[in-house]
Amino acid sequence: MKAAVIVFPGSNCDRDCKVAVERSTGAKVDMVWHGDTALPQGLDLIVLPGGFSYGDYLRCAAMASLSPVMSEVRAAAERGVAVVGICNGFQVLTESKLLPGALLRNEKLKYVCKPVALEVTNAQTRFTAGYNGRREVEMTVGNGEGNYFADEETLDRLEGEGQVVFRYLDNPNGSARDIAGIVNKQGNVIGLMPHPDRAFEAELGSADGAILFQSALASA
Repeated sequence: MKAAVIVFPGSNCDRDCKVAVERSTGAKVDMVWHGDTALPQGLDLIVLPGGFSYGDYLRCAAMASLSPVMSEVRAAAERGVAVVGICNGFQVLTESKLLPGALLRNEKLKYVCKPVALEVTNAQTRFTAGYNGRREVEMTVGNGEGNYFADEETLDRLEGEGQVVFRYLDNPNGSARDIAGIVNKQGNVIGLMPHPDRAFEAELGSADGAILFQSALASA
């Protein structure tokens, strides 16, 4: 299995993601700089990590979405390669229009960093099949702009088409309908604010995040 972690200026969870994928799946992981114009051949998984790409200037991820490598990420997603956007990576996916909606400032305008309980809303996706019917998992959030927003029509469509994958059981940031993670219509691109890369071994408090990476590669 082959995976890549995209590194933007200001990424600070890129190494975390590399280690999490390697230890969870045994995949070979390449670090790919945002300015690169090509991805490694034969990728099964692409991870957009958390952090503060370009210092979160303008809007979170607005500049990162225009990085040269993102045209290759879009092309890979269109070919069906699994793409995971975590925290700032979720923001990159919405800014790049690979996922609908936007991430706004947290409802109480404070940075939130803590473990959170999540409902696995759809356990039949490429990224959640490995939970084997478990309805509740735990990961960690760490964000100041993790408040998921979309218009009501979009929210209804996401709900109706099974694209809401994770929900907060105790919403930490004001996200619409408690949404913590969504997938695209094709089912191969997921964005989530909680960090599976901070919850991939029991020693970290939870190993539930490892299952997301394992699921993503299981069907590759």
